[in-house]
Amino acid sequence: MKTLILAALLCALLAQTSAEASSFDCLDVWRPSKNRCFTYVPKAMTWDDAQKNCLLQNGWLASVRDAKEYAAIQKVITDAKGTGLIWLGGHDLTQEGKWKWIDGTPFTYTKWRPGQPDNWQGNEDCLHLNAEGKWFWNDLDCQTPLPSVCVRNY
Repeated sequence: MKTLILAALLCALLAQTSAEASSFDCLDVWRPSKNRCFTYVPKAMTWDDAQKNCLLQNGWLASVRDAKEYAAIQKVITDAKGTGLIWLGGHDLTQEGKWKWIDGTPFTYTKWRPGQPDNWQGNEDCLHLNAEGKWFWNDLDCQTPLPSVCVRNY
């Protein structure tokens, strides 16, 4: 019963956000960069739950297309006083070592920490950034609860 109610609510939300998408701009907690908007989500969640949360906001876990966009993501995080490890939308869940963005953006820009990704203990398939120091990326166990950054187009 709860699943049916949740499914109905999700359908209603998707219908509403689809109707509003044409007039969407980066309002409230969303910050613009080029033709996309980013928001920091402070609640710690697994990678999969963070992606579901972004979908509920008509977005995806953030992909990064270039250095300027990565700088915009860093600003979104620092403006929100975010620190520590934070989920982005990169993964190699479908094929080990073949990294993809969950939203289909080509995986051309990277900022891996030296020696990463390393798939430590054979169980690191999701990409996080370290929002301190040099802001490098690392692979991590997808079940680790972390804050996240979502992206959506406008």
